[in-house]
Amino acid sequence: MTRMAPPPARPVAGVLWMLFTGLCFVGVTALVKVLGPRVPAPEAAFLRYALGLVFLLPMLRPILNTRFTRRRVGLFAARGGLHACGVMMWFFAMTRIPLAELTALNYLSPVFVTIGAALFLGEKLAIRRIAAIAAALVGAIIILRPGFREVSPGHLAMIGTATVFGGSYLLAKVLADEVSPAVVVSMLSVWVTLGLAPFALAVWVAPTLHELTILFAVACFATTGHFTMTLALRAAPITVTQPVTFLQLVWAMALGAVVFGEALDIWVVLGGGLILASIGFITWREAVVRRRGVTPTTPATKV
Repeated sequence: MTRMAPPPARPVAGVLWMLFTGLCFVGVTALVKVLGPRVPAPEAAFLRYALGLVFLLPMLRPILNTRFTRRRVGLFAARGGLHACGVMMWFFAMTRIPLAELTALNYLSPVFVTIGAALFLGEKLAIRRIAAIAAALVGAIIILRPGFREVSPGHLAMIGTATVFGGSYLLAKVLADEVSPAVVVSMLSVWVTLGLAPFALAVWVAPTLHELTILFAVACFATTGHFTMTLALRAAPITVTQPVTFLQLVWAMALGAVVFGEALDIWVVLGGGLILASIGFITWREAVVRRRGVTPTTPATKV
């Protein structure tokens, strides 16, 4: 049987879709910043996912057609538990550190995935990739500057978020080899909602209509961003779309300064740029050797 040729590359379309993706994810962080700390982080995370379950309706057919073995259910549940922890830490960090710092530290997630792939999936780490990982960790130190300023609980929560999301995406790689992407995404939403429920109930405060509207908007922006990111990666190679993700840090800094009165920090730009350059190098090496990688192709907000 003749294999179908891949669709022709459309680099301009890929760049434009990735630009729109970045705006969506910056919109997610801005809305959570506007929400503020009145709604506890576990409850805000739960409401975001619960309200977003409406987007699963088009995916009912592939879900019903999937064979759920005990092993698969266990993997889905484990991934949902990890992701639920990461989302709670992300909502906590969002209300306590500047947008630019949160965005820059979020870039660490693909680095932790690369490390985890070597430790748990048997992937080999060449010297070049080890050097890129080391450079990314140096970038994180530049952002945090321990010893020169206070490293707040928000910073620690964001590092924990990136680490936990790395574990979540390693499990996603295993599941993606067995079931369709639509099922992987759908089951994540279901299990994260279930995992967050008891934590949300423990700290529950009655949300206002305004707060519910903001959280539903967060779900809309996050869903749209993941969809347009897929369109970008279909339209153009990763090496074309990857550099565009750096603009998320630029937009986050601009938004933080103009809307929320956050000071511009050159160290965050330098550290974030070093982290993203490291991710770009790892991604480029994957493309060169034509090996199926597990590192997420873009440090998008994972909510």
